[in-house]
Amino acid sequence: MNQENNITLKLMDVPAELLLYILGHLDVYDLVRARKVCSDIRQLIDSSSELQYLIDVRYFNAIPASLPGGDIAIATRRQLLQNSEAAWQRAEYSQRNSIPMPYSPDNYRWSCGILGIPAKSLQQLKFVQPSLSDGDTHTIDLQQRICKIDNTVFEGYSFSPAQDLVAILSRTMRGESHAYDVTFRSLSEDKPHPDAGSPLVKALDNQIHPQLFDSPYTQSMIFGDYYGLFCKYAHTADDELVDFLQIWNWKSKEASQCLQMFDTDCGTTNFSFLTNDRFLVASARELKLFSLDTIDSVNAIRLVARFSFPALRDPFIFHFITFNPIPFHASAHNQLIAINMCMSAPTTNKSPYFTFYIERNTLLELESTYISRYGEASQDSPSLPWSAWGPKYTRFFENSDSSCTHRIFGFRSAELIGDLVSRDGVLQPRSLRIRDFNPHRVTDFKAGNISTSHQRLVEGESPNSTLFLDPLGPGLPYIETISQEKFLANDMTMEANRITLLSLKVGNSIHDISQSIEMLDFE
Repeated sequence: MNQENNITLKLMDVPAELLLYILGHLDVYDLVRARKVCSDIRQLIDSSSELQYLIDVRYFNAIPASLPGGDIAIATRRQLLQNSEAAWQRAEYSQRNSIPMPYSPDNYRWSCGILGIPAKSLQQLKFVQPSLSDGDTHTIDLQQRICKIDNTVFEGYSFSPAQDLVAILSRTMRGESHAYDVTFRSLSEDKPHPDAGSPLVKALDNQIHPQLFDSPYTQSMIFGDYYGLFCKYAHTADDELVDFLQIWNWKSKEASQCLQMFDTDCGTTNFSFLTNDRFLVASARELKLFSLDTIDSVNAIRLVARFSFPALRDPFIFHFITFNPIPFHASAHNQLIAINMCMSAPTTNKSPYFTFYIERNTLLELESTYISRYGEASQDSPSLPWSAWGPKYTRFFENSDSSCTHRIFGFRSAELIGDLVSRDGVLQPRSLRIRDFNPHRVTDFKAGNISTSHQRLVEGESPNSTLFLDPLGPGLPYIETISQEKFLANDMTMEANRITLLSLKVGNSIHDISQSIEMLDFE
């Protein structure tokens, strides 16, 4: 008997409970390799619901639920995960529930399946969460939470249900030394958040011109312990026109904050957190990757890499860039980032609109590529050319004028196909397109291990557009599924096993339109 068999036999002499405990400490990829050691170990792993669930979670890149839920047995969790994945692959939901909206949402935001709606006339922020009230009849209720606001100074808001947090941005009176008040409140109780280091912080304190400050655009975002605020075209105390980005640790009692100013000529338009210590800033020419460093107990922003966009034909320019933000509860998982690009030109009224996807971890890894080529980044250092990263790692899509925003969860995206309004001015229902970029599933699809009756593999394709001088490239293959059913809706959000639609119903005329919330459960 050779030495390898001796080791295997001795290993299998260990009690099964202890061996399962040891195997449970392996990385998932090592666990899969362990199945190939011998049939006894393979049977042991396959008999364990816990180990099989760990393998499935990694295979499907499953992201945990955004809000706390009840305890569910591992075997049940695994079955639910597999059922949900099968439903997504067929683009067939198991339940469809609808409830009318009592008011038309305006300036709304989605987060973790909750819809935030400013009701300025009532001096309230309403947070609406559809939930199943009767499992037998599949009826749903709208659970509502309310935060009070002063509509005379209300500027904006952001919220994080996973942290029970809403941050309310309010303008200050002209002549004040700071631009905004930011209050951190509990989403469930409408009172100061118990974890907030200070219930109110002053934004851009002693940074602005007290008489001239009047920013036409602000953007805010919550990510873990951080709150970020971006302001365009702001007058500084020295009467310069700049773009401001300020970031706080909202849990810090010292109201620790850091500030970055951008020249308005750079065309900075948006920012988005990637991790607890990395965030992206988009301008008209490039993406900039910054780090949040702590030096002598003080937070500081540091530029670490720059990435060029593909060149455009004259006279087009990138007019506006936005991100689909990463939900904080999913921040530990690799996932897709959607970067939306709106172009413009003085010679046309049309504004072409494209979206490209890239994996978050790819962007983080490109930091080392940049440093190895150019060294430490600075405001004067070059950008990594599009040809060095874009064609290989991104996937471009051209959007119609009224297409639904791309919604992403993990490696899966969803959108409504085509225009909401036909050429005849009639609202029209649209099919749902689901794209799965999970590399494990793409590999299995190519190998013939996945049913192809409802799906097709897309690789090597890119938009055929004359706008770009640089090739867009065939990066990120995906599996596409299109629903047979069509939906009359103008927006939606996406979660692990649910799509929530803002659906429309037309009455006697096109102006007689009511809205409802519809939940499609993929279980």
